[in-house]
Amino acid sequence: MQARKPRVLILVENLSVPRDKRVWPECLTLRDAGFEVVVVCPQGEPNDTARFERVEGVEIHRYPARFAEGGALDYLREYATSLWRMSRLAWRAAGRRGFDVVHAANPPDLLLLAALPMKLRGARLIFDQHDLVPELYECRFGGSGLLYRVARAAERLTYRLADVVIAPNESYRRLAMQRGAKRPEDVFVVRNAPDVARVRPQEGEPALRRGHRHLLAYAGVMGQQDGLDLAVNALAELRGLREDWHAVFVGDGDVLEEVRELAQRVGVAERIEFTGFLHDPERVRHIVASADVCLAPEPKNPLNDASTMIKIGEYMAMERPVVAFDLTESRVTAGDAAVYAEPNDPASFARCIAGLLDDPARRAAMGAAGRRRIENGLGWEHSQRHLLDAYARALEGAGV
Repeated sequence: MQARKPRVLILVENLSVPRDKRVWPECLTLRDAGFEVVVVCPQGEPNDTARFERVEGVEIHRYPARFAEGGALDYLREYATSLWRMSRLAWRAAGRRGFDVVHAANPPDLLLLAALPMKLRGARLIFDQHDLVPELYECRFGGSGLLYRVARAAERLTYRLADVVIAPNESYRRLAMQRGAKRPEDVFVVRNAPDVARVRPQEGEPALRRGHRHLLAYAGVMGQQDGLDLAVNALAELRGLREDWHAVFVGDGDVLEEVRELAQRVGVAERIEFTGFLHDPERVRHIVASADVCLAPEPKNPLNDASTMIKIGEYMAMERPVVAFDLTESRVTAGDAAVYAEPNDPASFARCIAGLLDDPARRAAMGAAGRRRIENGLGWEHSQRHLLDAYARALEGAGV
């Protein structure tokens, strides 16, 4: 008699699937490894709107979400509403068979609460820690007050509930062992990594330069912690140094309109093209491939210093040189593929860009070095093995 496929439920609140760049590769890897994969996540806009669909063999259930736009209480309402809707969909998806593994991807650090009854029925729980939520809260609202203490408590509870923790890098892994008291053998590093077979260097499009000699590109989320204000101020400084460039910023987020207004105030609005979110990933990669320099302007703070930026790996996979602020995990990822500006200093960031624009040979060498780093250890094929190791650990002794 053929053994049944192990059944996994993946809970995601922050983004819809397959839009989520970390969760979707995990889904496909698990599918290819013989798991039956079910996802519960919010609806997206304008894509990922169907309440139910099957995409590439992955079963996706979506609920209508009301994303926060204001302060901390607004986020609390979002998370409470999402947890209720997610729990109902999860139990409906469980049906008679239930799940062998429940895999919760934060933020927030509350999603495993939806799986508590499933744990009592034998499901193993995996905490996929995308963000350090207490540090994220501190970055946005300050590191004090009742809700900050709630964020710290929620993280501790989630660590305690999880049988296995998946971390995006060694910094997060250390915190899981220190703050979460997790055993080393129960914490696995699964990096935010591009697929080298899918994300490849390609020819650029000179017309994107809008008649200028050089193109700069940013591609990623535009949230408060992402440093878009620093990037715009850096480009205002760069304009004081030279006029031979144009920039394209791809992405959206809760600070997009503020950043547009800032660009107008500092006199670079006509030099920065804001595309908004582009639904075609090939178009995003084409813009990145056209750039002479790619930007990773995340400021140095406790959250960003410990975090791995997905955009940096994707720039490197496309053989593009990077300018970033000097952050611990950005150096771990990029190595010699990036130039590092003084933390949070737009003038230093501008000088780093200008130096690269003047040195095409260095840009080419940095791009090649970045691609090698992705191929030789930082690509998704390497992270896949660690993801499957984490699942093997979670399922030890579960009889699946």
